Amino acid sequence: MYTSAVIILGVGVTYAAVPLYRMFCSATGFAGTPTVISTSSGRFDPSRLTPDTNARRIRVHFNADRAEALPWKFFPQQKYVDVLPGESSLAFYKARNESKKDVIGIATYNVTPDRVAPYFSKVECFCFEEQKLLAGEEVDMPLLFFIDKDIVDDPSCRGINDIVLSYTFFKARRNAQGHLEPDAEEDVVQKSLGFEGYEHSPRAETRKLEESKASG
Repeated sequence: MYTSAVIILGVGVTYAAVPLYRMFCSATGFAGTPTVISTSSGRFDPSRLTPDTNARRIRVHFNADRAEALPWKFFPQQKYVDVLPGESSLAFYKARNESKKDVIGIATYNVTPDRVAPYFSKVECFCFEEQKLLAGEEVDMPLLFFIDKDIVDDPSCRGINDIVLSYTFFKARRNAQGHLEPDAEEDVVQKSLGFEGYEHSPRAETRKLEESKASG
């Protein structure tokens, strides 16, 4: 009940947003996609951004993958952090361009188990925009997040002690509309976003139709 409404909303956003990787930065939990919120959101009310000391700590594990076509090293700088619902936490990834050319990369992401995605909120993240690394450049990539307190009241999330946040970096390419998107096969991108196995996941032909409408 708690996640079904979010999933329905996520599907609606899925078919209206262009391009695909941009949409997931504003989606609301479908298929393990973490929530991304603005500073005007009610979730930033001071009463909601204080740790729930009566709740158990949840361990957030960090995972990093990259497409073979991307000549980068990409990895988390910590294996995990333990956080309380309502407690903000700062984590870091590191990326290094090991090629002799400047390269633009795009990150996709998801969390598991996917039922916690509506409560996993990212305030600042390197995944919000494409990342350009100069030849040989190494950068720290920050992530500021919190787990919304409402997770405590969701029966489907009781007993969850561990969450895995996964990022996959792809080399970027420009589509017909001039937007940057992951340079990879459709099924590979779908899997990195957590849509693998979903019957109504957004396919390329759907996105192309929406892009045509937007450009018209």
